[in-house]
Amino acid sequence: MLLAGLLGLTGAVAGCGGAEETPPAAGDAVPPEVVATAESTAAEPSPTPTAAAVDPCALVSKQEAEQLAGTKLEDGQPVRETCTYVGPVSGPTAQVEVFVGDGAKKFLDIERDLGHELRPLGGVGDEAYASHEAVFVNGSGVWVSVRLVRLNDPAENRAPLEKVARTVAGRL
Repeated sequence: MLLAGLLGLTGAVAGCGGAEETPPAAGDAVPPEVVATAESTAAEPSPTPTAAAVDPCALVSKQEAEQLAGTKLEDGQPVRETCTYVGPVSGPTAQVEVFVGDGAKKFLDIERDLGHELRPLGGVGDEAYASHEAVFVNGSGVWVSVRLVRLNDPAENRAPLEKVARTVAGRL
């Protein structure tokens, strides 16, 4: 009886593997990681080449940022399409932020959505605006914004912000 059970089990196991397909030849199959990479690359938007080529720390130098802020600042810290100059920890409070590309345009769009006052700046780039704390410049299809953080009357910042807008427009 034991022998009959083993023979039946052996036959059942052997029958399961009888209809195997031949594995594809090495040259016929495309590795899944290659297919996934090609699909994901095609789906990702590429950055605007002109915006990616612009160095935000070169648009506003440390010296120009210090003139804008009215105080000494640390060296610019570039992070992707931004450059930030911060005041010393001993004070006074000051910071200059430079945004290039989509971030600068989004900043302008948010200012508009919030109903903040935006003054057009004539003769600056292709299009330019100023708010109480920032300027927005479009030159050759690239948006740049320069934001000033200070604890002073914003009216004092108007002329320095407009000056930096003209400087940035000349470098685009």
